[in-house]
Amino acid sequence: MNKLPDRIRIKDIARLAKVSVGTVDRVLHGRSGVSENSRKRVEHILKQLDYQPNMYASALASNKKYLFACLLPQHHDGEYWTAVEKGIHAAIATYSDFHITVSISYYDPYNYSSFLETGEKALEDIPDGIMFAPTAPQFTKTFTDQLDEQAIPYIYIDSNIKEIPPLAFFGQNSQQSGYFAARMLMLIAGNKKGIAIFRKIKEGTVGSNQQENREIGFRQYMAEHHPNCQILDLDLHVKRPEEDCTMLEHFFREHPEVNCGITFNSKAYIIGEYLKEHHMEDFGLIGYDLLERNIQSLKDGYITFLIAQQPELQGYNSIKAFCEHLILKKSVDPVNYMPIDLITKETVDYYLKFQR
Repeated sequence: MNKLPDRIRIKDIARLAKVSVGTVDRVLHGRSGVSENSRKRVEHILKQLDYQPNMYASALASNKKYLFACLLPQHHDGEYWTAVEKGIHAAIATYSDFHITVSISYYDPYNYSSFLETGEKALEDIPDGIMFAPTAPQFTKTFTDQLDEQAIPYIYIDSNIKEIPPLAFFGQNSQQSGYFAARMLMLIAGNKKGIAIFRKIKEGTVGSNQQENREIGFRQYMAEHHPNCQILDLDLHVKRPEEDCTMLEHFFREHPEVNCGITFNSKAYIIGEYLKEHHMEDFGLIGYDLLERNIQSLKDGYITFLIAQQPELQGYNSIKAFCEHLILKKSVDPVNYMPIDLITKETVDYYLKFQR
């Protein structure tokens, strides 16, 4: 074999395989119009040279456009999913040279049919990839079966369903997070024999796989380390927030011995603001996510700990993973756990500054 330059070019491969440059280009990009004999010769040379094409340059030179669909739970501005969207838009700006666009649609997390209907609508645009927050496994599988049939890669965000593996998952290890939260809560509880779990539900539906898995991990820790501690549940209504104060008042009146509690969703501020209004400084509360109202309750001293999980980075990395997999032809790690960050009022400002 003749001496080759340090940087292998397509014309060098063509010369060695005794084919045209166009033939090499078609083989590299998986296009038709190449005889089997020529393809084998080119592939043999590629293997001998361990050739790695510059996919970044090829993608920039290509006129192909990519559409990624994102299915997110319905939410208000400033809530958890707002940060996820911010990360998505940051990724669009970073990878704009690759002609990517993203369509974001929303489903009712307390209505499984809404998830399927929103997914069906997104498929009408024939996206190149779909990122979504999974709902109940049986409904998620109905949707992923369609994606598999159409060979559309998909990424999970926020919660993972191991039995239906995606291209990649970005989020916390939910059960480990709940296990850790129980350990932190019992540091607050001391020798108390009762703690509270506060939920937001609609007709028995929690609305998030992640919240359910956090509670599984939480109860696992309690069963292992505090089996005699009573766990009291208070289910607040998603669609009737005006009843929250009445339900909380009744709960605390009935259970004056309970001095700490946890909520596995991002609305810890509901309890924190109630505690502030009623001057309940001695109640220890753990919640999730750095919403503005959660942060204020943390600084006021009515939330003891917040557990953060970098939602903006989850949104960003999901779009990045699609670009690496579909455009740059890189391998993507299937499971990408976010850190379980414990935030206090003394550390929150430093944490937020670091995140920006």
